[in-house]
Amino acid sequence: MEGDVVEYRIDRGSGVPAYVQIIEQTERALRMGTLKVGDKLPTAREVVAATAINPNTVLRAYRDMEQVGLVQLRRGLGTFVTRSLARPGAEDDSPLRQEVTDWTGRARASGWERADILALVTAALDAYDNKQHEHTPGDRERKEEDA
Repeated sequence: MEGDVVEYRIDRGSGVPAYVQIIEQTERALRMGTLKVGDKLPTAREVVAATAINPNTVLRAYRDMEQVGLVQLRRGLGTFVTRSLARPGAEDDSPLRQEVTDWTGRARASGWERADILALVTAALDAYDNKQHEHTPGDRERKEEDA
């Protein structure tokens, strides 16, 4: 997939369908700014050659992403990014991204595996979200307060 911005990797042992992995990897690249509006995704043939998955799997992922407005399929030309998911601070040179990169390097050097790091980050996000939810009234609580 020479020249393409994203290379898909399929983890057959994850239990996650291949088309979902393609969507998730594309969304991650959009969030990180690796993929930008106007970028061309690899062709289905290129993805099949690199991952040994069925072409229909790739096409399903691309169609699903088109339905939610992330990409546009242009017959004869390819599939192009139409929307970014990047947030401020996701740029390669942002201080927040550098902190996370440094921390991840320290965790890996300490022997942590990818699953360990993901579990810790997920737990921290869950704890943060639960704490925020305790302090921020939801729609039901707001309606009761307003009554």
